[in-house]
Amino acid sequence: MEDLLQDFLVEAGDLLSGVDNKLVDLERFPDDRNLLNDIFRGFHTIKGGAGFLNATELVTLCHLTENLFDKLRNGELAVSSEMMDVILEATGAVREMFNHLEHGGQPPAADPALIAALKLAIAGEAVPAVEPASTRKSGGEGGGENPGSAHEPDWKLLYNAVAVVPKGAADPAAEAAKLIPAQPLEDPEEVITRAVGRRASDRPGASAPAGRREGERQRDNSIRVDTSRLDQVLNLSGEIGLTKNRLNALRSDILSGRNDTETLHALDLAVSQLDLLVSDLQNAVMKTRMQPIGRLFQKYPRIARDLARNLGKDVELVLAGEETEIDKTMIEDLSDPIIHLIRNAVDHGVEDGVERRANGKPEKSEVRLEARQEGDHIVILIADDGRGMNAEKLRAKALQKGLITDEEANTMDERQSFNLIFLPGFSLAAKVSDVSGRGVGMDVVRTNIQKLNGSIDIRSTQGKGTTFIISLPLTLAILPVLLVRLGEQPFAVPLSMVREILPIELDQVQEVGGRATMVVRGEVLPILPLAGLLGWEQERPPEYGVLMQTAELSFILAIDSFAGREDAVIKSLDDFRPKGVAGVTTLSNGQIVLILDMKEVLGAAGDQRGVARSALVKKLLPQLAAA
Repeated sequence: MEDLLQDFLVEAGDLLSGVDNKLVDLERFPDDRNLLNDIFRGFHTIKGGAGFLNATELVTLCHLTENLFDKLRNGELAVSSEMMDVILEATGAVREMFNHLEHGGQPPAADPALIAALKLAIAGEAVPAVEPASTRKSGGEGGGENPGSAHEPDWKLLYNAVAVVPKGAADPAAEAAKLIPAQPLEDPEEVITRAVGRRASDRPGASAPAGRREGERQRDNSIRVDTSRLDQVLNLSGEIGLTKNRLNALRSDILSGRNDTETLHALDLAVSQLDLLVSDLQNAVMKTRMQPIGRLFQKYPRIARDLARNLGKDVELVLAGEETEIDKTMIEDLSDPIIHLIRNAVDHGVEDGVERRANGKPEKSEVRLEARQEGDHIVILIADDGRGMNAEKLRAKALQKGLITDEEANTMDERQSFNLIFLPGFSLAAKVSDVSGRGVGMDVVRTNIQKLNGSIDIRSTQGKGTTFIISLPLTLAILPVLLVRLGEQPFAVPLSMVREILPIELDQVQEVGGRATMVVRGEVLPILPLAGLLGWEQERPPEYGVLMQTAELSFILAIDSFAGREDAVIKSLDDFRPKGVAGVTTLSNGQIVLILDMKEVLGAAGDQRGVARSALVKKLLPQLAAA
């Protein structure tokens, strides 16, 4: 039954996202029979799967919505704005019920007012206004929250857990009791703590639960893989097996004393072939992790449509590059940042109809969401054709809020001014609303993208619009790094942050504001010794600098030497991870190297506890070497 549920959740989730997109299109093209047929089939398929799971309330709601679309596609009814409101509310209610199934519960009954409105619409009668889903208790937009309040007990589940049916009872409750399996019995405390929103692991001495946390959405770790990619992995595995046999045969020849040129040449060829096969296998396995980003994009048109309607704007979200593939592990982590950027574009970026007409623009504005692959990176663009950003206004607001100094404001260029919106607490909104104005969000967007080893940049022209550019590695499993050294100890830093390597010459080092700096092509950059950032003693003056770029800072990382570039396979440190360490990797010579999280390293050095924390790094290295 669990396998059936998981299959349904994957398929129904895709169908719901597809239905959301098609409903947005249906508002623009209400007579499109293909759209009507596709939406009808979507609800019909979801209804069938829900029936297998005995999700009666979900079946009922899908059945009514399916009947409505059956009449629409057959021309018996016509799509109206009032009917679209009911359809969108019904789709939202289906999404809420779907969320309950995701979290292991049974869907509750739909709002009676919604059921009544659907029946009136099917009958061709006037449809009353339905209370929007956003004002009802819901599972959250896009299924991000657990149905119901995270802090309220599930009293129905609690009641069922402790209810006792009297022996010999002949009332309907006895039939309901048959639905509860007699064996094996659940631990009553487990049931009750789950019902009141307290995890069993919160009990003193309890071990961590195997399942998800209460109120926390389960991360979808399943993946769909094309069989041709699995066939490629299988074929490469077979070839590696054959090469292994060849190497074993050559090993036997060499051990038996056959060391002639022909044998050694054959050994060299076999090793080279094995190297190529392992590289091909690694690439083939990585491809199995790749998924079309369209699976992420398809839920955004509905979100943009609903927000634009609430704000009284006419906005179309245009999608491009949906076939671009990205590491599956990134898809869920990208969801919230992209949602926020789309909301930002609709709320702040584009003007309302009156302002657009006054500026000679079409009343309908366009927000474009595009993905493409550039080399070993994925680039995602969120662009609008709105009013653009005013660098001077941004500096003035940051100065007013005390986020920057007068000196910083006077020396900032346009790009640095745009990046002020990523500072915590920065907001241009005149008043707080449910969409914006609290000064939170954009800093979280940047932080989440940096956690994916990515970067975000801004391009904006006043009167023409703003573009946010997100750059991400193709995969998180392999990270291109630059190997740097303190003495003889190597460290790895992400290559995506490295601009260039340059020598540090003492006659070029200047003191500015009590800090060592160097001028590189007219730009004054601070010199940050890696030894100082990690709390190590500097045995000799650093000879080289790595010019690095983060979202908010360009600086020169002073090192003793460097050992080249390498594609690192990241190994997690699980529960023990010192501040400033992203993971570890093993070099070709077997040496274990720490991969530095430069954002954390810089943050640790910025407070009094930085050196003490990063000193753990020095203690960690011998432990790893001995492991």
